[in-house]
Amino acid sequence: MELLYTILMAPQGQEGNPAVSFMFIGGFILVFYFFMIRPQQKKAKTQKSFRSDLKKGDKIVTIGGIHGKIVDVKDNTLTVQIDANSKLKIEKSAVSMEMTKGVAATSTSTAEALPAS
Repeated sequence: MELLYTILMAPQGQEGNPAVSFMFIGGFILVFYFFMIRPQQKKAKTQKSFRSDLKKGDKIVTIGGIHGKIVDVKDNTLTVQIDANSKLKIEKSAVSMEMTKGVAATSTSTAEALPAS
């Protein structure tokens, strides 16, 4: 039991340098900013520009997994053609990704990965 008190108790009469404590806290804040806050801001910025660049004729996938083609673009809504006779009106925020650019990027990366015969 005495060993536990010795381990848990700080030494009496010794204080650390306050500059080291401030540097440690400052470093922690910098790491938190560069690994948590900044990437999230960058992702939000690209997502916002992606949604504002949607245009008629783009093939998209919604957050719910619905695939379709944009037939009309309004301020905050899109009309998406799902099938020959079915259309949905959705919010721009419900769009997960664009298939026209996504498929092109995926097909080029897989074509590069395949060995030449």
